[in-house]
Amino acid sequence: MDREELAAWLRLQLTPGVGDSTARRLLAAFGLPHNVFAASSLALAHIATAAQCAALQREPADLPALLETTWQWLQANDDQHRVLTLGDPTYPQSLLNMEDPPLLLYGMGTAAAWHEGGLSTCMPRCVAVVGSRNPTPQGAANARQFSEALARGGLTVVSGLALGVDGAAHEGALAGAMDGQLATIAVVGTGLDRVYPKQHLDLAHRIAQRGILLSEYPLGTPPLSSNFPKRNRIIAGLSRGTLVVEAALKSGSLITARLASEQGKDVFAIPGSIHTAQSRGCHALIKQGAKLVESAQDVLEELLPDNFPSATGAAMGTGDGRSSDGLFDAVDSDDPVLDALGFDPAGLDALQARTGMSTADLQARLMELEIHGQVARLPGGLFQRMGRA
Repeated sequence: MDREELAAWLRLQLTPGVGDSTARRLLAAFGLPHNVFAASSLALAHIATAAQCAALQREPADLPALLETTWQWLQANDDQHRVLTLGDPTYPQSLLNMEDPPLLLYGMGTAAAWHEGGLSTCMPRCVAVVGSRNPTPQGAANARQFSEALARGGLTVVSGLALGVDGAAHEGALAGAMDGQLATIAVVGTGLDRVYPKQHLDLAHRIAQRGILLSEYPLGTPPLSSNFPKRNRIIAGLSRGTLVVEAALKSGSLITARLASEQGKDVFAIPGSIHTAQSRGCHALIKQGAKLVESAQDVLEELLPDNFPSATGAAMGTGDGRSSDGLFDAVDSDDPVLDALGFDPAGLDALQARTGMSTADLQARLMELEIHGQVARLPGGLFQRMGRA
């Protein structure tokens, strides 16, 4: 893309009052953006309102600065930085099939991802892994373990770079992907010259080295709250299926799941404790027809049925004879505290009643189990037993 073509696309994106829907209708009628701006008011009036026609005939005041910033960003690393337009052959076909595909996609990532068809070639092997920004310790562990196993099975994990489940999913995918494999795609709600949240700055850099960061927002766009629900349609659109790890009933992850379902794609949900708010969204999805999954194998069977034996054989091994994709693998059941705790959160009083142990002995044992990663401490003085890989 040369500078003049980039300027025309950015101008169309920036024109006030002209959203993606109107922009797509204009492109369908006139072709490339420069044809839109060359069209007469009479011709434009067949597609746009009078206010939109007037706006299209004026260059946005912020266009020169954004054009310079974007052009310099592209030139700084032309192997890894991309701006994909609706007319670009590497624009993901799965997004074109959506009701509301982004006008532009800004991409930053491994150079290999942009060759041989770009993003479109990896879409059949993408799975979204989403969930709560405030997961339980077990939920965060599940997100990482499932994503690691899915990546080891040959899938690319798509998520949103948010705190909690998203970050754990990206980390797991990076840990499980083989050399040369597109490990993970992070769809963000800011410009790609920013990282939000700041805690994920290092994670974002590692994703750019072994995966892709994607945004529909121009460089310099801050983390506006309205951007994040909107980006969920891209997460769903890029993926063949969506796995919800943990989600409250009003979680944004349920938006992603709904969009995936509306696009005719698989929705998977991990069940959890009936006493945990973060499980209620998953349980609601299961009631509505989402596929209950207990292991990464369940997802791989659905998404990679043709090569499932080889995929799961790779996914289930950890190199030391242990299983890595189970929801709750076997935990030593000889411990009376673990037996009393089960897998639902419980308080100190309940555990004391179940075990008959003194307060001091029980607290000491809980601390030992916490140190060894077998028990997690939750808000409100609760404890939860952890499934282990």
